[in-house]
Parts: sequence; C-alpha cells; structure tokens
Amino acid sequence: MEKTTGFKKWLRFIILVIGAGTVFKLSSLKDAFYVPMQDFMGLSHTQIGAALSVYGLVQTIGNFASIYISDRFSKRIMISVSLVCVGLVGIYISTFPGYMGILLAWGLLSFFGEVVYWPVLLKAVRLLGDETEQGRLFGFLEAGRGVVDTIVAFSALGIFALLGKGSAALRGGILFFAGIVIAIGVISYFFIEDDTIETVDKDGNELSKNKVAWNGVMQAVKTPEIWVVSLTIASIYSVYCGLTYFIPFLKDIYGMPVTLVGAYGIINQYGLKMVGGPVGGMLADKKFKSATKFMRVALIVAIVAMFGFMNLPHETMNVYVGMACTLGFGAIIFSMRAVFFAPVDEIKIPRNISGAAMSIVCIFGYCPQMFAFTLYGSMLDKHPGMAGYKMVFATMIGFAVLGVFITTILLKMIKRKQNEVVAD
Repeated sequence: MEKTTGFKKWLRFIILVIGAGTVFKLSSLKDAFYVPMQDFMGLSHTQIGAALSVYGLVQTIGNFASIYISDRFSKRIMISVSLVCVGLVGIYISTFPGYMGILLAWGLLSFFGEVVYWPVLLKAVRLLGDETEQGRLFGFLEAGRGVVDTIVAFSALGIFALLGKGSAALRGGILFFAGIVIAIGVISYFFIEDDTIETVDKDGNELSKNKVAWNGVMQAVKTPEIWVVSLTIASIYSVYCGLTYFIPFLKDIYGMPVTLVGAYGIINQYGLKMVGGPVGGMLADKKFKSATKFMRVALIVAIVAMFGFMNLPHETMNVYVGMACTLGFGAIIFSMRAVFFAPVDEIKIPRNISGAAMSIVCIFGYCPQMFAFTLYGSMLDKHPGMAGYKMVFATMIGFAVLGVFITTILLKMIKRKQNEVVAD
C-alpha cells in the first residue's frame, strides 16, 4: 500500500485527530453534565450507571465483530459513516427520551464509536506512516485528542452557561456535541482515502471481499505476536487504571482541598495526555528507535518511581509535593499509553490486516477495565487508609513488572521477525 506523504498526510492526520477527540463526547456526557442529566433527563445514578454498563457490554461483544468488519469495508466509509451516526444518536438524545431510549442510545454510541470507529481509526493512523514514524503518529494522536477534548468540552460548558443552565441549555450542549461529530464525519468522507483491497490470491485466483476479510481474520488470530502486543497493552493499562485512585489518595492522606481536586483532575486527564503523548512518541522514534524498547525502559522507571513513592512519609508531606509526585508518575504512564499501539508495525503485521490486528489488540489490551477498578476499589474498601493505598500501589508495581517480562518477550519476537526479513 502506498504511504501517504506531505501535506495530504498531515491534513488527514489532523482530521483523524479531531474525529478521535469528538467521537466519545456524547457517550461521556456524564463527565460534563452529570447533574443536568439527572435534573432535566430524569435519570438516577443507577440508570446512568446502567447506560454505561450497556455501553461496555456492546463494546466487549462488538469488538469481536470488528476483527472482521474493520478490514472488510473501506476505512473512508467506516470512519465517516460511524461519526455521522454517532451525531445522529446525539440528536436523538437531545430529545430527552425515556430510560429505555437512553439504554438504546448508549448501546448505539458504543457500536458506532467503539466497534465500528475506533479500531478503524487506529488502522488509519498506522497506515499514514512507516515503522520509523509510529511512535510520533500515535503519540501526537493522543496529545491531539487531549487538546480537542479540552476545547470541545469547555465549549459545550460555555454554551450550557450561555443558554441559562436549564433543560434547553443541556439540549444545546448535546446538539453542539452532535453537530461537531457530524461535521467531522462529512469532512472525513472527502479527505480520508479508500482502502485498496486485493481480491486476487498469490496463484492469481479471484477471491470475494468476504473471503479476503475472513482470510485476514484467520491470519491475525494465528499471529502470536499480536497476542503478545495485546498483553503488553493490558499490563500498562492495568497500571493506568490505578492513576484514578491518586485523587482519593491525595484527599484522604494529604487532605487535598476540594478547590484543588478539579484542577488536579484536569491536569491528570488532559495535561498529562497532551505532554505525555509527544514526549513518548518522540522518545520511542528518535531515542529508542522502537516503541517496545521505550515501553520496557519506561516500565522499569515506573517500578522504581512507585517503589520510592510508596516509602515516602506521606502523612507529613506538603500536598503540593504529593501532587507533583503523582503527576510525575502519571506522566510516565501516559507516555507509554500514547505509543502502546505502535508495536503493531514493529512485528511486521501486513498492512492489509491492520484492522483485524488492531481489533484484537483493543479487545484484550483494554480488558483490564473489566476488573482493575473493582480490584483496586475492593482493596481500599477492605483496608481503609494508607494500608489500602499501599496495596493498590504494590499491585500497580506488580502489573508493571509483568509488563517488563512481556515486553522482553515481544522484543525477542521482533528481533526474530527482523532476522527473517533480512534472510529473505
């Protein structure tokens, strides 16, 4: 497949970044409008939680289907149609449907956003550059998402405030999210290129697109390197899930004022994403020449940093020192999170099965979200205070150690693949 270069390449990349930064704003409506959702849509805590559970269920089951469909249809069609459909679901949500309508809406948001859109987006980003650019591409994708997230979220909050903070204001905020994602979907249709699907096998026999896609699924499933990349991502994501508990840690142990909680949360979620993405990407490409090598070193640094952090006299330390320490550790994790899809290119996965490979990686790489939060939360409930937090931090170290072992195995696989290419 011909590599996209120059102005068109970066224009397409910007369009992909804007789409990635807007597609999940509706499914994450609670982040900005949790209380208005209760006040004006009549939803209880349980009902909002149930909608998110439906979202997760559709995502988990649907990603198995995405292994097939992400290479069966053109990424131009998949990306543009899924974005427009997410926007249309947003318009439906703005009518304030009943509880069953909300469950249906969040199921559809998951299908179009997580199943149809996300693996294909990762595939599209991978195909924009060669193996020397993967760290930067995925790093700047993560950073760009952080920028777009921030701008779009604050714009919606501005609209909500401008319209009076009532039911009409909530509807206006939702329609703003919907309009943005529909617009970028339409733009994507005109600027994202079609895939070239080879329908002739090595013997010259004509194959149907369904057969080609299924062959790609089988090839991806039988590639052990893809599963090892998935485990690498899962180990890092397990550590990433632990970052959530820095906020209650600073509040419970350091007595962090409520006024600082919001500022810390913004820096932790958006600031670190914007900084960690480019730093991780540049280090992976320029310094280490390999995202896998970078992640192994970063995991070792994270282990040492967390071990040292656990043994600090937290009860007597200043809250700002505690904030700086936790944000510093978070930056290490975000730098890895930004590039943990890049090894798909290092293991020499054929570009025609990029979608299937990314789908498998998404399914198993993100699976810790199904157990990590419950695991960490139960530790804190059963062991209140510093004892519980030390258990959480020790578990994060354990996942990081596991990640070091897995990346070591992955590096051996990559070296073997490179030797095979040289031998050929």
